[in-house]
Formats: sequence, structure tokens, C-alpha cells
Amino acid sequence: MADHPSEIYAAARRALEELLAENRPFFNPVRLLVVGGSSSEMAGGVIGHQSTYPLGEALADAALDLARERGFECAFQCCEHLNRALAVERRTAERLGAEIVCAVPQPKAGGSLATAAWLRMEDPVLVERIEADAGLDVGLTLIGMHLRRVAVPVRLKTDRIGRAIVTAARTRPKLIGGERARYAAPETSGGEAPGGR
Repeated sequence: MADHPSEIYAAARRALEELLAENRPFFNPVRLLVVGGSSSEMAGGVIGHQSTYPLGEALADAALDLARERGFECAFQCCEHLNRALAVERRTAERLGAEIVCAVPQPKAGGSLATAAWLRMEDPVLVERIEADAGLDVGLTLIGMHLRRVAVPVRLKTDRIGRAIVTAARTRPKLIGGERARYAAPETSGGEAPGGR
């Protein structure tokens, strides 16, 4: 399987475009995307044991390039050594009201992906948690903790980036109300309120 940075970039773009194109009823619009990625897994190694910076860089570039083109924000999950904190633009953290924490990701403490993203951002900061609208997980890095409830798995045709397994999710609002609830906009006529008494 391919693990050249240009091939990682191309596969990541394909996966992200597939994820954004998945448009089921009720899905939240993608304003914030979380990306987790193990460069070790992309290179065919074991997560945390074979950090390969150029591969993390290629994944970061793919996500940031697409975000600029499509107008959404990105958050990049660090590894467990930084408690899976996230690299985001300061303006994103401020918009979300997220608490900023003090650390700077490095390839061996934060991971290649978060480090590369940090170096490409205008004004990067780390935050402890977010609630993203969608997520791409490359190498089983466990991004679910940073997704809104309710997360819906999305099966992508691009199921590997390099040698790493790819999982993805979109989110939707909770469905509430039980058997009498309606989830589509009501059609009314003559001014009668839907569900009137």
C-alpha cells in the first residue's frame, strides 16, 4: 500500500470529500471538523511507535486546504501524551468558548499530525475539548470524545489512508418526543397550528 506523502494527501482529500458529501436528513452542517491521525499507522507501524512527520504533514495539508476551500474550521487531535487535546485556530477557540491550555505539540508529544497543523495555522492554540460536527479518524485514534452527540458512523469508499484504517462520522441533533413526534417540517393550511387542539 502507498505511504508516500503525495498519496497520503490524495487519499485524505478523497476521504474528506466523501465525508462532506454524505448528506443524510438531519445531519448537522459541517462547520467544525475534527481530524485524528496516526502517522505511525499510515506508515504501516503501530500507533505511537513510528512517527513519520511527512505523513502527518500530508494529512494536515489535505484537511486545511479543503477547509479553506469549503469554509469550515478544523481541529486536530493530539496523541495521548497531551491527553488528546486539540490544535485549533485561536479564533475557533474563542468562537466556541473553549478553554485554552498551555502546551505546544511536538512529533513525540502531540503527534506528527497536530504538530504539522500547528505549524500551518495562523494563530494556533490547544484546547481540551470541542464538539465537532464531523470527524475523520485515520489509524483508530479515538476522536469520538470530540464529536457532538449524536454521532452517526459514515462508511467511506476510501477506507485506508496509507496503511491506516479510516473511520468517519457525521453528527445530528437528538431525536426526541416519542411516537407522537414529527421530525419533518409540518405542512399547514388555513392558519391552523400543527398538532392543534
